[in-house]
Amino acid sequence: MFAWLKSFASPQELARAGVLGMNRRNFDVISKYNRRCLYPLVDDKVKTKELAGKIGISTPRLIGTIEYQFEAKNILDIISGQTEFVIKPAQGSGGKGVLVVRDYQERERVFITASGRRLTYNEVYQHISNILSGLYSLGGKYDTAVIEELVHFSDIFKDYSYQGVPDVRVIVYKGFPALAMTRLPTRASGGRANLHQGAIGVGLDIATGRALHGVCRDRPIAVQPDTGADLMKIEVPYWREHLLIGAQAYEMTGLGYLGADIVLDARRGPMMLELNARPGLAIQIANGIGLKHRLQEIDRTYPSGLSAEERVDFVLNRRAK
Repeated sequence: MFAWLKSFASPQELARAGVLGMNRRNFDVISKYNRRCLYPLVDDKVKTKELAGKIGISTPRLIGTIEYQFEAKNILDIISGQTEFVIKPAQGSGGKGVLVVRDYQERERVFITASGRRLTYNEVYQHISNILSGLYSLGGKYDTAVIEELVHFSDIFKDYSYQGVPDVRVIVYKGFPALAMTRLPTRASGGRANLHQGAIGVGLDIATGRALHGVCRDRPIAVQPDTGADLMKIEVPYWREHLLIGAQAYEMTGLGYLGADIVLDARRGPMMLELNARPGLAIQIANGIGLKHRLQEIDRTYPSGLSAEERVDFVLNRRAK
């Protein structure tokens, strides 16, 4: 258990603290506000990217897709002229199956990953084949390999992240940003921004984007173990723009409860990486705040009929008080 939860001795105390558990999340929130027919809009990264483009949400540029096994041999044609890119499953989750290529040496047909590992064409071909067979997909279904541009994350995170791309997760409820955290890759997580694999989660003040609390592998943490940087000095720039992407995702998908994963590119600013119809609950631990009470507050006191920009401004003004 996380240190914050250890201070509560019983389920009753957890409930009073507003900690939302998995069962209550599934029954009271997801089943109530997320129609299953809408899940494909966020479970398939290609569909999500297409929807985002239609309403002007910035996402990493799509280089190409591979849908069938016989097309896997076309990977060299698809990446022709590219030296860096990401190969990922369209319906993957938790960062599984994501291959980050930081340098493709075309003459030698060598792929150098974010960790410096050198892969051959055959190894990359096999990775794509595994994606297509559903090895990394939700429910093990046949999948599509997505090749997209590599994000160059902002220097603001350079001391807080090890090799991989850090992101910001915003929980959005009925179109209002409710909680947020940044997920920071570590050496232990293999450069992935995945808390279950050892990444750091830092809760962010929803009004300012400033650090609140840090956690890593069930323990509170204040210093990035690989760089020594003070995590409590994090303040995410372009904060309103981050929240606006999350708020716009509500209209884009029709999902009343979702997680928006956003990256801050050094050249293009905040970009939506993906959306999740079943976001995890570790964000409560990173914030030191029970999500249940925040959702109830939105139900009781937040206005309806606002635009995405108006909802973001409402949250910023309310939380700044």
